Amino acid sequence: MENYKKEFIDFMIECEVLKFGDFVTKSGRKTPFFVNTGFYRTGSQLSKLGKYYARAIRENFTDDFDILFGPAYKGIPLSVATSMALSEEGVDVKYCSNRKEVKDHGDTGILLGSPIKDGDKIIIIEDVTTAGTSIEETLPIIKAQADVDVLGLVVSVDRCERGQGEKSALTEISEKYKIKTCAIVTMKEVVEYLYNREIKGKIIIDDNLKAAIEDYYKIYGVN
Repeated sequence: MENYKKEFIDFMIECEVLKFGDFVTKSGRKTPFFVNTGFYRTGSQLSKLGKYYARAIRENFTDDFDILFGPAYKGIPLSVATSMALSEEGVDVKYCSNRKEVKDHGDTGILLGSPIKDGDKIIIIEDVTTAGTSIEETLPIIKAQADVDVLGLVVSVDRCERGQGEKSALTEISEKYKIKTCAIVTMKEVVEYLYNREIKGKIIIDDNLKAAIEDYYKIYGVN
């Protein structure tokens, strides 16, 4: 595993973004782990996060794209932080997000940031994808604006579980919408790195938690 992936996992633990316990995902699944990018709360944390996303984007896509689209609400700071990180590397792209409700005065419309026009090449940036439900809301919003080319989707963590069928959510999205999907790290990489590893005097994933994660994947994992 590349060092930046290990650093990112440590970073998630430090920021309390990656947690273990009993949670329910947006898709209704009971899960022993949860990723919440809303816990990146300081300027330095967002700056660092943007650099990890920028690394993943540059490793999986060319620099030939125009807009980073971050779905409301969590995608808004992600698109801003990552576009700033890319600009520091000489890749100057626009950011764009949607509003939950159309604004009918002042800066009208459903979009924040850059407008979307015909021919734009767009990469969608999200926190995490579990069952692939959020992309079904996001793509129609983008496609309604103009004749664009959505190149792909990048998330922070690939949960490595089934979407609507038997394939992984990211694979389903890629095949259904003909776009590329990638993540900074996968949950399998997270478990591999953290299992029996002591961080600040504490084992994050012990035998019991590893067994709970394996049981979860017996239900929701990809065959």
